[in-house]
Amino acid sequence: MKNIAIVGAGGLGRELLVLLHQLNDQHEVWNIIGFYDDNSTLRSSSINGFPWLGTIADLALADYPLHIVIGIGNPQVKKQIIAALQVNESLVFPTLLHPSVQIKPYQHITTGNGVILTQGVILTTNIRIGHHVLINLNCTIGHGTIVGDYTSIMPGVNLSGETLLGAGTYIGTNAAILQGLHIGDDSQIGAGAVVTTSIPAKCTAAGVPAKIIRQHEL
Repeated sequence: MKNIAIVGAGGLGRELLVLLHQLNDQHEVWNIIGFYDDNSTLRSSSINGFPWLGTIADLALADYPLHIVIGIGNPQVKKQIIAALQVNESLVFPTLLHPSVQIKPYQHITTGNGVILTQGVILTTNIRIGHHVLINLNCTIGHGTIVGDYTSIMPGVNLSGETLLGAGTYIGTNAAILQGLHIGDDSQIGAGAVVTTSIPAKCTAAGVPAKIIRQHEL
């Protein structure tokens, strides 16, 4: 079995613990050793039966082979953590697919390193998913869609065909993006939004139809 640890002991990290258990129910692959989190008050805690192992800085110094799954939803924070850990060649970021997720050769789907696809995700065809992407529960991804690195897609999102999500985007729960639209790098789409026009980089859009409500600092 392969040693694996979860970065982030919050709700998402604990959900990913469930995913690892579900994968082991199918085939015993992962020896789950615990959680890394910068909240040192967890030192004496049991996190759903697993220990706190140290901070992100401690993990960066690991001197033995270890697989890492990132339980952080914020794309920018996720990117910073991965950048700090990638310098350690002992650490590996596996792609994790829930047993319910179907990816067959005839679908022509590619995934990068560190991709997480959780229960109920449906992918159609000719889809490209970048590195360190999270696609959460019960999302649908249409034909020809491209998902940029570090993107986080929350539960119940529907991406129509030919959608282009830039790097570092965050798509809130139950949002829908209509066919052929582009969401720019580092932009956020609010929960329940219906996106009917392309959204530029570095902004937040929300509502039905989605409107830009905030521009992020460039």
